[in-house]
Amino acid sequence: MMSSADQEASLNSLKSTYRKLSNAYESMEGKGANTTLVKKRRDAIKVAIDTLRSDWYGTDFLYERDVIATSQLTLEDILPSIHKQLAKAIDRSPQLTLNVRRLTALNLAIESLKNRLG
Repeated sequence: MMSSADQEASLNSLKSTYRKLSNAYESMEGKGANTTLVKKRRDAIKVAIDTLRSDWYGTDFLYERDVIATSQLTLEDILPSIHKQLAKAIDRSPQLTLNVRRLTALNLAIESLKNRLG
């Protein structure tokens, strides 16, 4: 069982990622750029936040099976870029801490979504 502090750190990491993707989406949309990937990732992060909240706090999780499966795959597609960033990060840097937390949160969410798909 995770400590409540670790749960909060994971949720905060995902919320931060969601905000960044939302801002990127709005900025790209305003410029007429292709927003497909950013929107897909933003939506998957929202599902990730909701699945962890549901697991840890008993909140509702009202997503269709296909949305869960798509979100799981989208989150898995993000992992290689985080691993690359971790390989470049300097020991004890804020960037390292941020990416370790993000990786932990994504892995927890992926596991939760897999469990929901049975």
